[in-house]
Amino acid sequence: MSLNRTYNGITAAEIKVFLEEKFLQYNNPSFIDSDPISIPHRFSDLRDREISGFLTAAIAWGRRDLILRSSKKMIELLENSPYDFITSAGEPEIERLERFVHRTFNGNDFIYFIRGLRHIYSNNNSLEDVIVDGMKENGSLKDGLTNLRTSFFYLTHARRNEKHFADVKGGAAGKRLNMFLRIIKVA
Repeated sequence: MSLNRTYNGITAAEIKVFLEEKFLQYNNPSFIDSDPISIPHRFSDLRDREISGFLTAAIAWGRRDLILRSSKKMIELLENSPYDFITSAGEPEIERLERFVHRTFNGNDFIYFIRGLRHIYSNNNSLEDVIVDGMKENGSLKDGLTNLRTSFFYLTHARRNEKHFADVKGGAAGKRLNMFLRIIKVA
């Protein structure tokens, strides 16, 4: 790409400077600490990062501080060990999640999300594996995310649960899914 080329009157060089400034602004501990991305940064295990990132992305609309507060509450309800909770919690522990609410994401949604994740992890090593498996035929990330959604909603569920997980096959942009994909790649 030539740095002299213009896009809507802005040079590629100006875009490059802008993007580098934003990278420096957002890719630093002072920003991360006050952002929902800090939730998966707490964990070293891939599965804990995936689960906390997936749940955080599911509720990521509205003010950052409220998303962060609700994400922290979700992780606390999962006893600060998302993967262990999902794979070993009994019905009484899962039913306690019913009291959680973040905007339109309520306790019943949270309970289904735990059950959907339990289903996935009982059949796969990671969410990433489900996405990659869906991409095998033609390398399409859209197909990978569709496979994740299909696997996630395999169990009987309320139709309302689906509004919290974009259907990219149906034409949704999947902004929160893309955020999730960025989140799980934390180091």
